[in-house]
Amino acid sequence: MSAPEDEARRLFAETFGGDAPDIAVFAPGRVNLIGEHTDYNGGFVLPMALPLITVLVGSQRDDGKICIVTTAEGADEPHKVELEAPSEERTLTPGTPKWANYVKGVIQHYRAGPLPGFNAVIATSVPLGGGLSSSASLEVATYTFLQQLRQDDGDAVQKALACQKAEHTFPGVPCGIMDQFISVMGKEEHALLIDCRSLEVTPLPLTDPKLSVLITNSNVRHELTGSEYPTRRRQCEEAARALGKETLRDASMEDLEAKKESLSEVCYRRARHVITEIERTSKAAQALEKGDYRLFGILMVESHNSLRDDYEVSCPELDELVSIAIEVPGVYGSRMTGGGFGGCTVTLLETSVAERTKQQIQERFRGSPTFYITKPSAGCGVLPR
Repeated sequence: MSAPEDEARRLFAETFGGDAPDIAVFAPGRVNLIGEHTDYNGGFVLPMALPLITVLVGSQRDDGKICIVTTAEGADEPHKVELEAPSEERTLTPGTPKWANYVKGVIQHYRAGPLPGFNAVIATSVPLGGGLSSSASLEVATYTFLQQLRQDDGDAVQKALACQKAEHTFPGVPCGIMDQFISVMGKEEHALLIDCRSLEVTPLPLTDPKLSVLITNSNVRHELTGSEYPTRRRQCEEAARALGKETLRDASMEDLEAKKESLSEVCYRRARHVITEIERTSKAAQALEKGDYRLFGILMVESHNSLRDDYEVSCPELDELVSIAIEVPGVYGSRMTGGGFGGCTVTLLETSVAERTKQQIQERFRGSPTFYITKPSAGCGVLPR
């Protein structure tokens, strides 16, 4: 039993009268190896699911009421919410606490209503605000739980899209599809190249025992995240319109240079990041298939520099973590991962130098980092009772 599952089951018994839950599900967080801020531009991304998971346990109740408790560290108060199950006459609306909006959005947009009432407890090992997609793991865990109450048609793509819609409409974050997609579709020992326009998925093996992925959480979270993400998306849409393209996926650097004078300097740089990042992600996928980890690492560092300089979503702490990591022999590459303004870096390295890299970061980084040495994991699922 995982630590989150154990915690969720214990709290469920304490909160709801000693009974064991009838349903237990999980959904993973993710780390994106390369392809940042490309998903909402119709581009390519290359994430993998993590063994860090959100667990949701619970049981149906017969009075149409819903009671949900979270144990997540950093979630805003109150940690317990009570709702009426939505119906044709009654819809859920966003509000406080903020964490509950992710759950309420999924309940509202579930594809096979009407839903019965239920009691549930949430526990997670995905750090909130760390750039490892705690929000999508919560959404996908919630949807997976609801599937056990009232089965939908089982369409995995539509499940991910419903969770994305929930995040757009309740927390109000205009995210792309990557996070929900990888939490649903994740495959053990594989990263997934996702075409965010066609939603085609290409699994890429990551099975070399001599290769590891090190995630370093800066444990820094700058408060800009909420406002800056929608701003970046608007700037990309503005650039695409100026180029006469539906999305920046359809634009080349030649297109961008030809229209440079008609773009603000900021929109030009935002578009330059996206166009070059889509190309980098395609090259990185090819490099991974060939086992060319050196090239993959070079592309990771180029990605970080572009996110820092053109997209302006990095921060001094993430820049420092990347600089320290890439000095260690045996490290192929490192970059910020996630929305930015804090959170985590992801580093591709030889397994044999992982501990040395951690030690060097601990000695030289001015903050208090935490580390995860990880391999690709499976997507969401049902836990045994």
